[in-house]
Amino acid sequence: MLKTRLEAFSDGVIAIIITIMVLELKVPHGDSIAELKPLLPVFLSYILSFIYIGIYWNNHHHLLHTVSQINGKVLWANNHLLFWLSVVPFTTAWMGENHFSTWPVAIYGVVLLMASVAYYILEWSLLDKSIQNSDLAKAVGKDGKGKWSIVLYAAAITLTFINPYIGCALYITVATIWLVPDKRIEKEIVKRNNPR
Repeated sequence: MLKTRLEAFSDGVIAIIITIMVLELKVPHGDSIAELKPLLPVFLSYILSFIYIGIYWNNHHHLLHTVSQINGKVLWANNHLLFWLSVVPFTTAWMGENHFSTWPVAIYGVVLLMASVAYYILEWSLLDKSIQNSDLAKAVGKDGKGKWSIVLYAAAITLTFINPYIGCALYITVATIWLVPDKRIEKEIVKRNNPR
């Protein structure tokens, strides 16, 4: 199967996710700057989640750029990823509305952890021998970055019960690690397009 419908569907779902998140930013009733102060936790949680959704979109784009064919396993793995990403607006709003209290921050982490696991599953589904993705196989290697992300999310969820801000700091750390799209994939694409 060709990948074009998968890419179009994923782009559409991700655009809707971002739209839903921004709708949680309610306009204050007053016109003074002081009216914005209560919205700060909601805005901060929105910024973090917007960055995460952007990271997933960028890396998803790079990931699919390495392949021309997909199969049914890839379709389901992609839907699994989109499911977890579609829960991000709910946990973002809950976390912001409750000023980064313990349970909302922990559940936010669970959703991030599950999205990370789902991305890992998608990546390995694309490595299926039946669809021959050698560029991706070379680029991914052992995927230490992906594995470390899962470990950091698990640690963040646990440490949130000591202090929610530790969990948030670890979520920011993982986002920082992934902020630049995966260079391994870009390097393999350049090698493929410019053989010497």
